[in-house]
Parts: sequence; structure tokens; C-alpha cells
Amino acid sequence: MSEKLFRRALILVAIGFTAVFCVVVVPPLVANPDVFGAFAAGFVNPYAAGYSSDVLFCWAALAIFVVYEARVLSVKHGWLCLVLGIVPGVAVGLALYFLIRHSQINQTAKNV
Repeated sequence: MSEKLFRRALILVAIGFTAVFCVVVVPPLVANPDVFGAFAAGFVNPYAAGYSSDVLFCWAALAIFVVYEARVLSVKHGWLCLVLGIVPGVAVGLALYFLIRHSQINQTAKNV
């Protein structure tokens, strides 16, 4: 996979999930702005709870990765991806972290 395709695919994932989030989640949240209720709705049955738990653990794994790489590789601005991993979601946070990380690591390699 070329670097150009890699970057475009990650951007497409981030934009695609954000669009789905805006269409599926935002209208009901505007109609009933109960954020806690919206979060709890992800646990209404065992299947939804399984997917919601997976998302929470994926965010935790992303947080560990971001904090580790901030210390070891000096990747900056990962905190922003953790915030975006909460809203709109981990798909956006992870995709954007890979873009930020890739850009910074490439810049570091060019400076060496």
C-alpha cells in the first residue's frame, strides 16, 4: 500500500464514521439530550453490551498506546485523538492518531 493510499484510507475512515455518527446519534441526542441515557443505551442487551464493551476496551488500548508513544517516540498531540476517541468515536481517534504518528515519525526520520 502506498503512503498516499494509507493516508487517504485513514481519512476516509475518520470522515465516514463521523458522518455515520452524525446521522445515527446526533438527531436522537438533540431530541433527548440525556448523555448518560445515550451512553447506557449501548448496554440494553447482551449484544449491544458486547460491542460497547469492545469500544471501551479499544479506547483504553489506544490510550495506553498514545501515552507510551508520547514518552518513547515523543509523538505529540495524541491527547487530541483520545478526546476524539470519546466523541465521535474510537474509529476517528485511532485513524487520526495513526496520521499524526506517521507524519511525526516521517519528519523525525527525514531530520536524522
